[in-house]
Amino acid sequence: MTVTGPKGFRAAGVAAGIKASGALDLSLVVNDGPLDVAAGVFTRNVIKAAPVLWSQEVLKQQKLKAVVLNSGGANAATGPGGFQDTHATAEKVAEVLGTGAIEVAVCSTGLIGERLPMPAVLSGVDSAVKALDAGPEAALNAATGVMTTDTKPKQAFARHDSGWSVGGFAKGAGMLAPNLATMLSVLTTDAVADKETLDRALRAATHVTFDRLDVDGGTSTNDTVLVLASGASGVEPTEAELTELLTKVSHDLVLQLRADSEGATKDVDVTVKGAASEADAIVVARTIAEDNLVKTALFGSDPNWGRIAMALGRAPARIDPETVSIAINGVTLFAGGTTAEDRSAADLSGRAIDVVVDLGVGSGEATIYTTDLSHAYVEENSAYSS
Repeated sequence: MTVTGPKGFRAAGVAAGIKASGALDLSLVVNDGPLDVAAGVFTRNVIKAAPVLWSQEVLKQQKLKAVVLNSGGANAATGPGGFQDTHATAEKVAEVLGTGAIEVAVCSTGLIGERLPMPAVLSGVDSAVKALDAGPEAALNAATGVMTTDTKPKQAFARHDSGWSVGGFAKGAGMLAPNLATMLSVLTTDAVADKETLDRALRAATHVTFDRLDVDGGTSTNDTVLVLASGASGVEPTEAELTELLTKVSHDLVLQLRADSEGATKDVDVTVKGAASEADAIVVARTIAEDNLVKTALFGSDPNWGRIAMALGRAPARIDPETVSIAINGVTLFAGGTTAEDRSAADLSGRAIDVVVDLGVGSGEATIYTTDLSHAYVEENSAYSS
């Protein structure tokens, strides 16, 4: 089990009729307590979807009873009417569950700029509440109900030796460059945690996981990661323990998201070390990961370190060409300002590619998780609205 693996949670995923295909398109996660502590991180895109604005507001109290999520429409750039739709959705969930709307977060994903079919959304809430269950099938349905161009649901779960656990699901296949969160993800834990501890643990976990996933440089209007704590295990871990398990589950989900991202044929880790700071390492790694010439070379299994050198050299960071080295899949191809090894020595025929850049000017280090840029990515994103 995943999102329902931790004690105190139920979930559901139903076909509300938001999608014309009849696929599952509305999900609900409910925290049955005894605690209702929550935390969240959201997109840094200044054009924020109505559900992001709503959820940011309700999260100010750091308490959530439920999260309702829909696919089939982002409810972004929909003006005051779109915000009213989000409010109405939260009110409906609150009414059926017997709680307040201020304790309900809302998430949406799909086409930007169109209003949601509210009769379908509201009737879907009724159906989802009736379908709530703590079993694995309910968790799978909830993870499936948020899919857009994803080809499979993404779920993860981990248990601590002392008896508490973390579970969750995520969706996302394109427009993945979070700059804080990414796509939609709901994490649950039955650990006992106060608001401040849970918030710090989530931010530390997402900083090295969701925030490091960068498939195409597109920061969505709807990016949201939420964590709900029920306290049902009765165990209060240390902040370090909570951060570690949240990080483990988040990292698992990130790798699943990358593997299922649109058109990807390569799973690429871009690690920058020896930077003047972690911030420098992140900006250099992200510049390399987002560069189209680098990504197309990797699609062609071409260890073209020259494109990597070009990309890192334009990053706004402290860089000394004489101390930089570039290695691909364990072979150092560039060092000391010139060729170190013939590029043919690096084998890129497999799916996994490991790019390691050592700037040689400090101790800062970071890894960005990315992919190649394939024909399939271009074809998929030019053939439909997303």
